[in-house]
Amino acid sequence: MNMTFWLIVLAVILLITFLPRVGLRSQYKSYRAAQEREQVEDALKHLLDREQAGRHASPESLAGILGLSRPRVTGLIEDMETQGLVESRGDQLHLTADGERWALHVVRAHRLWERYLADEARMPLGQIHSEAHRREHNLTDAQLDELDAALGFPTRDPHGDPIPTREGTLPKAEGTPVTAWQADRPARIVHLEDEPALAYEQILAAGIRLGQDIRILERTPQRVVLSDGENEYRLAPAVASNVTVAPIPEHELLKRESVPLTELAHDHRAEIVTLDDAVQGFTRRRFLDLGLTPGTIIYPELQNFFGDPRGYRVRGTLIALRKDQAAQIWVKPV
Repeated sequence: MNMTFWLIVLAVILLITFLPRVGLRSQYKSYRAAQEREQVEDALKHLLDREQAGRHASPESLAGILGLSRPRVTGLIEDMETQGLVESRGDQLHLTADGERWALHVVRAHRLWERYLADEARMPLGQIHSEAHRREHNLTDAQLDELDAALGFPTRDPHGDPIPTREGTLPKAEGTPVTAWQADRPARIVHLEDEPALAYEQILAAGIRLGQDIRILERTPQRVVLSDGENEYRLAPAVASNVTVAPIPEHELLKRESVPLTELAHDHRAEIVTLDDAVQGFTRRRFLDLGLTPGTIIYPELQNFFGDPRGYRVRGTLIALRKDQAAQIWVKPV
């Protein structure tokens, strides 16, 4: 009886361990394969990032970004070379055409996920990078196309980074670090670097956001002071260097004479001037579908007991907008 029992137990253990596809051995092999694929994709992203910045990746930089020992990085590089993804030239690493296509696929997946998490899932900006990194490794090209279409074909992620197209084109990121911008010259924030995370958290905590128009009030070795005309923002120079700005387009200077819709008093009419640059993809398309276009007359008509959302009359239709949505619509009282 005891021998029969232990034989059954042994058979069950062997079955659980070696059953095809669902056995522990198969599951472990799948986990290892997924882990190795993620390492390859993270390495390809690093090489692409370096090339976009006009710098070369090296085994040392790769070891640092992946947190791997030099021997493990050497093995990873050899694997990527075998797959035709990377070429080594001295101590420099270069993407092949296949490696660049794969890297662009992963970057596109990451930035579209970030757009979804920020716009649709409404996840706090400080959390979307890590969550997008977790999800970016699991989408096919077809699934990416579906996500892109569902989001309204956004061109930039929530930090201002350009999103690669399905054809593999990655527009060049433009702008100047705010630490190198001319003092008192108007500028628009076009990019917020999300790495290192600690610096990004400080930028968000200060209240700085993408699309904001600012001026530099003060720049010293100890601090950089920015102003949007209402509030001042103080950052350490090392943190401020992660804020990228660009000149404000002439037509956008109309904002100087406008206010966010949230500041419009009850029953006061206003003309829509523009939508905030931070409004992208599906959210922007929804605003336009609601008739929230430049030149349209809008006024608040209904006030929620709790203050949010608020009812606005647009083109004869009453629509509800949350406070954070109304803050992205710039209007001029009429």
